[in-house]
Amino acid sequence: MMNNHPEPAVEAAGLHVVRGGRTVLDDLAFTIPRGQITGLLGPSGCGKSTLMRAVVGSQAQVTGTLTVLGRPAGHRALRPRVGYVTQAPSVYTDLTARQNLDYYAAVLGIHRRDRPAKVDRALHDVDLTSHADALTGNLSGGQRGRVSLAVALLGEPELLVLDEPTVGLDPVLRRDLWRLFHRLTEERGATVLVSSHVMDEAERCHRLLLMRDGRLLADDTPDGLRRSTTTYTVEDAFLHLVDQADAAEKKSTEKKGTAQAAQAGDATSATDTAAPTEATPS
Repeated sequence: MMNNHPEPAVEAAGLHVVRGGRTVLDDLAFTIPRGQITGLLGPSGCGKSTLMRAVVGSQAQVTGTLTVLGRPAGHRALRPRVGYVTQAPSVYTDLTARQNLDYYAAVLGIHRRDRPAKVDRALHDVDLTSHADALTGNLSGGQRGRVSLAVALLGEPELLVLDEPTVGLDPVLRRDLWRLFHRLTEERGATVLVSSHVMDEAERCHRLLLMRDGRLLADDTPDGLRRSTTTYTVEDAFLHLVDQADAAEKKSTEKKGTAQAAQAGDATSATDTAAPTEATPS
């Protein structure tokens, strides 16, 4: 029988990252389907950026299983197939936007004759054609971020990993970027993993991974989350899951404390029973 279900873009099991004695990612297991936008949402410091670095293969000391496009995360064969945009724009401020893209196109091994068309397309995708010949250092922070995104689009990657790409953008630019993400999935078949701590962006995703304190609270669609928590918004669903997790952790802590107290009481009782009786002097 033919398998009509393609392997996921990303698949993780038992994923852990410990840094400086602190658990940053705690036993994560999830799949990211191909050709969709998966949102990675949660408060700042919950482990989103660490997880993204693990997916692209730049995070040290990762344990567990992490497969990306059928290969182990970080495999050299994945380099041209995965585009990655960090929170800090990775561009040269003394070059123009076009020069940055031309440089990175050469690094990617794109043939010289194909570079102008690839560069023009990437600039158009991120709506920077009118700023193509401006020095990147003279652009706004949001525009520099879009130059970084254009660099990631040069190789027409199968998987785009975007770490909070809409931070600092006005509502119109945010809307336009989300339209681009949807075009990439619908017209080019790309998979997009995008992180955010802004819950209203969750509604724009096909699927969501909700994180808190290095743990995965949910892996579901926006509609599925609302149904399972009987809430009206993804933000309310997230808060409901946080309350559930806090209550479960409190109950577990109390149970553990009760068990330890009982063990201590048993040990004291056993010591008292076993203690020898002093002889009374005659």
